Amino acid sequence: MIPSDHFVRFYNEIFKYLEDKGHEHLEDYFLEISRHQETHCLKQFSEGGLQGMYDYWMMIKKEENCDSDKFIEDGQYGKVLKSFMSGCPSLAKVQDNDAGSCPLYCYHCPGWVLPLMSKVGYYYVYDLISLDMPRCQTTICEHIEDARAQLKLVLKRHKGDRTLVKWNFPEKD
Repeated sequence: MIPSDHFVRFYNEIFKYLEDKGHEHLEDYFLEISRHQETHCLKQFSEGGLQGMYDYWMMIKKEENCDSDKFIEDGQYGKVLKSFMSGCPSLAKVQDNDAGSCPLYCYHCPGWVLPLMSKVGYYYVYDLISLDMPRCQTTICEHIEDARAQLKLVLKRHKGDRTLVKWNFPEKD
């Protein structure tokens, strides 16, 4: 098995290459990653709901040595799963090399997760915070109104800059 240090750097080079060819190529690659991830977690997400998602990402937290906190809480309309990544080992490894990081490296997470959330019927708000800091926040909601409220807060924090925020639902009905 390829060590994660090598894997994330390899990924990074692929992302840079595809972005140089045109952004649509990078987006297509993220969708391909998402299709592959379906074999690993679609059933767990659809059958286990937020608890299944929590369990999956807790396993990833351990495997990848992520500095993150996750919890399920009540939203106004239903349950929500929140995640606060304060130390992403993937981006940190990419930054710790002389080849330079793909400016859009962080987009691969929402790039594969958002399509899965749509398939299992959950609403996802991804706050990238900054593309050069190994931190992010996510909120996964059972109900679209909780997701819309979260999106409004995140967009306000970013002063309307949508480049650092990804979501999988219409802002309004």
